[in-house]
Amino acid sequence: MFASRLESGARMLDLVVEHAGRLASWTGFALVCVMAFNVLLRYAFHTGSVAMQELEWHLMAPVSLLCMAYAIKHEGHVRVDILYGRFPARLKQVLEVISCLVAVAFAVIIIQLSLGYVMQSYAIGEKSPDPGGLPYRFMLKAMIPLGFLLLLIQSLAATLRALIPFFGGHIPPESQPDRPFEHAAE
Repeated sequence: MFASRLESGARMLDLVVEHAGRLASWTGFALVCVMAFNVLLRYAFHTGSVAMQELEWHLMAPVSLLCMAYAIKHEGHVRVDILYGRFPARLKQVLEVISCLVAVAFAVIIIQLSLGYVMQSYAIGEKSPDPGGLPYRFMLKAMIPLGFLLLLIQSLAATLRALIPFFGGHIPPESQPDRPFEHAAE
């Protein structure tokens, strides 16, 4: 009974990460368009724009930070499990809970540390130091706590799922993360 509640909670958290990741992934398309436009300006018209060049790395922030939790949800990250694959199932479950809790703590720390950084940027009206550069630098910096908030949500979902076996439940196959590749140690 409690295991099914954990799974329901994990599914709700997964939905937040899924929708945010899909929305943020469109910035990758925007990044490609901006880069192609910059290349066209540079090589075809021998000109360029500081604002458009800065927009490239302004778009890189959402791609990397906001899609980080989405990539983890879909097992798009690298796992080094040379020893882990040889551990007994119960030890693997304990390590999974511990690693999820470490990820939660790490995300909370980064969020706390970065909020002041973003607020300071907003308070001083930080903008690009280059003439013709982009204003509102705080929006770029706001991707840090937002990205780690999504990581926190995904880590909480993973923690709930990791706790399910300890309460007599089994993780249903449809709620397990995607595993497009087999791990080397398995």
